[in-house]
Amino acid sequence: MYVVNFTHPLDYLTELPNVSQPSTQTERPTLADHMDGDSGSVTGDDGRTESPNEAALLALMETTGYSMVQENGQRKFGGPPPGWDGPPPPRGCEVFVGKIPRDMYEDELVPVFERAGRIYEFRLMMEFSGENRGYAFVMYTTREAAQRSIHLLDNHEIRPGKFIGVCVSLDNCRLFIGSIPKDKTKEEILVEMRKVTEGVVDVIVYPSATDKTKNRGFAFVEYDSHKAAAMARRKLIPGTFQLWGHTIQVDWAEPEKDVDEETMLRVRVLYVRNLMMTTTEETLRQEFSRFKPGTVERVKKLTDYAFVHYHSREDAVTALHLMNGALIDGATIEVTLAKPVRCVYPIFAGSSLSPTSLLSLKPGQFSSAVTLLEYYCYKNSWALPEYYLYSTPGQDGKLMLIYKVVISSTRSSFMPDKVCTVLEDAKELAAQNALWNLDCSFLNGSSPGSLSPPLPPVSYGSLSPPPVSNSPGLLSYGCTRAFPYPLSPTTPQRLYIPPNQNPAFF
Repeated sequence: MYVVNFTHPLDYLTELPNVSQPSTQTERPTLADHMDGDSGSVTGDDGRTESPNEAALLALMETTGYSMVQENGQRKFGGPPPGWDGPPPPRGCEVFVGKIPRDMYEDELVPVFERAGRIYEFRLMMEFSGENRGYAFVMYTTREAAQRSIHLLDNHEIRPGKFIGVCVSLDNCRLFIGSIPKDKTKEEILVEMRKVTEGVVDVIVYPSATDKTKNRGFAFVEYDSHKAAAMARRKLIPGTFQLWGHTIQVDWAEPEKDVDEETMLRVRVLYVRNLMMTTTEETLRQEFSRFKPGTVERVKKLTDYAFVHYHSREDAVTALHLMNGALIDGATIEVTLAKPVRCVYPIFAGSSLSPTSLLSLKPGQFSSAVTLLEYYCYKNSWALPEYYLYSTPGQDGKLMLIYKVVISSTRSSFMPDKVCTVLEDAKELAAQNALWNLDCSFLNGSSPGSLSPPLPPVSYGSLSPPPVSNSPGLLSYGCTRAFPYPLSPTTPQRLYIPPNQNPAFF
């Protein structure tokens, strides 16, 4: 016998006591015994509320031995599975599943995803009506099983004419905290964040480029789980929370881009940060080749960080261990292996080249939101997105750019809540925002559980924290600004760029 404990999705907000009483009868408990009428259930002949697929779900539990709980708008199957001993699986074991038919449930979905490996937990997002919300998260017991599910089930025909999408779910455990007093040290910030939130593992603080005794006014806080980070964000995000008398800004940190281990084993470039502005490339060349003269191929320094290229991987790894934490021009530097922005491979003589359709590719093969949005439109037989460019003067005199995306087939338009100084960044940000609102969350392997949803359409004059990136060696919307600037929808500076044209020509 397997007891099913279903809770109304709003219970966690109201903190009402559980009024369900254990059954005094000898019959097996039903799902309806633990579900409110608002949860999309129906009433049987005996007046008792029953779930439409109750028998199938109970049979699944009977067969597998997994438990099932509904809470906070999601239904969890497993987590942990029967006989599991130890901590949950590490990051990289969870996949996101999208475009699930709304009337399909665990009794049909679990057997399909079990083909790839043992499931630790299956989380199906639920509506109050009892239908699912069209997506789910599947955590496997190993990373290999998660990768196998992507290869086996991405674009799988789950029902006639219905294809699901499967990609890696980024389990974001890091928050961006802005408006921190610049005189606070890493230790002080760590202590304070542990006082006000739970599950804090570490704090990442970047020293000022001009004064290494001060921070830059923001920090990244790492939590032991996505749930802990989400609870902390929920507590801190209203904008009324203060640290040291300052109202702080809180948002999800942009997840670090995952690079496969095979690629990282070939990296021979070091990312060096926390440099003094006055440190020269020649100084870095001398310091990083001191252990073995002639090993450095070239050095590229930008403001207070740099990239040091080596002739061999072995020398790069040696320099990493020797130089991390070293003192250069009075500053303690941090050194890591640089993450490649993209992977390129040689094309060999005699290689056959075949014409390829965009629709034959997988979403994971796109790194650009602009391209992925076009792919999404192709898949749904929609017209290609149209981009309308607006501009407004920034507070520092720079021209700030923002795109509105229009998809005529759906009669919908989307505009992000932030502006950029670079045209390509503005277009990429607009496409990413449109993808979220279209409930297509395949960008960079992301999912609704791992990305912070954009705010509603721009509220003119509103202010929100800018998106931030903490990925070493990767530039992600570094020029993006919050949107406090006046922008009249009746008198914009507008430029229409046809979808098949390169914006560089306009």
